[in-house]
Amino acid sequence: MAVLKVIEVLSNSDKSWEDATKKAVKQASKSVNNIRSVYVKEQSAIVKNDEVTEFRVNLKLTFEVK
Repeated sequence: MAVLKVIEVLSNSDKSWEDATKKAVKQASKSVNNIRSVYVKEQSAIVKNDEVTEFRVNLKLTFEVK
């Protein structure tokens, strides 16, 4: 039986929400092993001068605890 843990992670990107998600997983994997899945809980963006300048995601990251 596997034991799984869920943590909440915030990330941002100047390209897209997908890029922000990938950055979050890449950074989290430096200290968390056995990542199984990511659930995008919330998305938001920063707007400056009528243009989107930053994409933000709030993720739930699931990983196996050994």
